[in-house]
Amino acid sequence: MLNRVPSLSVVIPAFNEQARIGESLRIIGEYARNSGTALELIVVDDGSTDETAAVAERSLPKAANVKARVLRYSQNRGKGYAVRFGLLAARAPIAVFTDADLSTPIGELPALLADIVKGDADLTFGSRALDRRLIGAHQPMRRELGGRAFNLVLRLVTGLPFWDTQCGFKAFRMSVCRPLIQAGTIDGFGFDIELLFEAHRAGLRLREIPVRWDHRDGSKVRFVRDGSQMLRDVLNVRRRGARGLYDQGVDTAGLATQQDRLNRVGSMARDQIA
Repeated sequence: MLNRVPSLSVVIPAFNEQARIGESLRIIGEYARNSGTALELIVVDDGSTDETAAVAERSLPKAANVKARVLRYSQNRGKGYAVRFGLLAARAPIAVFTDADLSTPIGELPALLADIVKGDADLTFGSRALDRRLIGAHQPMRRELGGRAFNLVLRLVTGLPFWDTQCGFKAFRMSVCRPLIQAGTIDGFGFDIELLFEAHRAGLRLREIPVRWDHRDGSKVRFVRDGSQMLRDVLNVRRRGARGLYDQGVDTAGLATQQDRLNRVGSMARDQIA
């Protein structure tokens, strides 16, 4: 068990993932041991009806530099709710969430975290669109084309200048992102859109990072049902933004990021004097 605050928290939302959560935790544990990262690992069981929680408990890494736990609640609430639940429980200054199937390999963490660690970004997120040569196993063509069309609509409706908001691999400087996470209202797959919309309005420094990615069978996203709901979520985010429903979280995050930058400037100045 860790006796100090971990340098990184990794959150894994999981719903009926008994078949692959064990192997994913083994891979993350091996990565943590090899990298020496002081890691907090949080599995959020989103009301699974199978043995996800039990398998996760048995598979938690036992490495000295890893503190791991399973959080669960009885009712399935949706991926967005599970991610927020885990991120708000995280103790590290930087937190990441990744999908339970590790469709983006955990070895991509250094690329995702680099700009945050350097102090050049507040929120970074993996992208399959920036360099499609990094995609190993592609999604079925209908899903891939549908994803591209969805992102075009998203850009037009929200003004977000990004090409892939839905990759399940995102990192947060928690000192500035926590108010935005707390302000989230979307519990389903559209939660990423809401979070990025809030962060963009708050003036946070966002970076879209090209990452390796492989399609995994067993996705919980249903193309027609969930695609339609995500389009409704996009429109709802725009409406809520226009009504000022995100203003408190946006303002708090904006002030936090300004203070964070001032603190870093002061720290660098003191280092130079020393």
